[in-house]
Amino acid sequence: MTATMHAWEVREPGPVEGQPLRYVEKPVPTPGPGELLVHVRTCGVCRTDLHVTEGDLPVHRPHVIPGHEVVGVVAATGPDVDGHAVGDRVGVAWLRSTDGTCRFCRRGDENLCPASRYTGWDADGGYAEYTTVPAAFAYPLPGGVGDTALSPLLCAGIIGYRALLRTSLPENGRLGLYGFGGSAHLCAQLALAQGARVHVLTRGAAARRLALDLGAASAGGADGRPPELLDGAILFAPAGGLVPVALRALDRGGVLAVAGIHLSDIPPLKYEQDLFYEREVRSVTANTRRDGRDFLALAERHRVRATTHPYPLSRAQDALRDLKAGRFDGAAVLVNDLEPRGPVPPA
Repeated sequence: MTATMHAWEVREPGPVEGQPLRYVEKPVPTPGPGELLVHVRTCGVCRTDLHVTEGDLPVHRPHVIPGHEVVGVVAATGPDVDGHAVGDRVGVAWLRSTDGTCRFCRRGDENLCPASRYTGWDADGGYAEYTTVPAAFAYPLPGGVGDTALSPLLCAGIIGYRALLRTSLPENGRLGLYGFGGSAHLCAQLALAQGARVHVLTRGAAARRLALDLGAASAGGADGRPPELLDGAILFAPAGGLVPVALRALDRGGVLAVAGIHLSDIPPLKYEQDLFYEREVRSVTANTRRDGRDFLALAERHRVRATTHPYPLSRAQDALRDLKAGRFDGAAVLVNDLEPRGPVPPA
């Protein structure tokens, strides 16, 4: 292991069409007490990374290294680490730590912990050769699935699963998915495996084709109407204007879960048209570690698989630009190509 590594850091938050990320060489981090040093193999490209890079989310750590869908290998352990050894394959996800003592943690809602911290926002993440993670928040990973395929499961998959839970979808229910990127296409597979009838509403033609290929009952435009009323819906697109659209597609008692960490403003709602008959809007805030463990087990059982588009880690900025422009379906994944040292990409 070398003393330095290459990484992408947020130089100055701004539109990704410019140069908000900077490619740097910096010291390999040292794992602290209870932490693992992880050699990054792959890191999924999440829309939250885009929000951090462009400044939609407030700066928590200047010059942070984004990335929180990491598959890697334990390269070293800090003091007081049990249950992990050098060479273990682990996953590093969005939720990095909680205080474990607040009333939310004590009742099992650690995703609501006021002291929660997040990978790639509060602490440096996986757009680098190495990252660290508290051992208690690292996920053991199933065998038989490659690094690239696993990366998107560690946030897109887990958040989609929690959003699905938040809809309280009845057995064999009718589910609408608004937006069909990395998270939605994993959520759809799980919902279908559990007996739901899925309708996808999204702007991209390639995404609509993918939805139908995966088994969706219908796939139409983002602002259209599904062919039947819905028992539940999930808004994955960060477009507040779709909230009333989705609410009007719900049957009586239906629930809309808003899955994103960032959402543009929601237009005024009309009570009788949008909310009456006990239709609900629920937000989704991060996830618990139990959500992650449960989802990874379900994904293995039902063979939930990400549609992936690999990018070299040295082209992370290009991957974010393509994500924003909607140039791919499924999920982009950065593959570490920086051993022993990758060339510094052009500005």
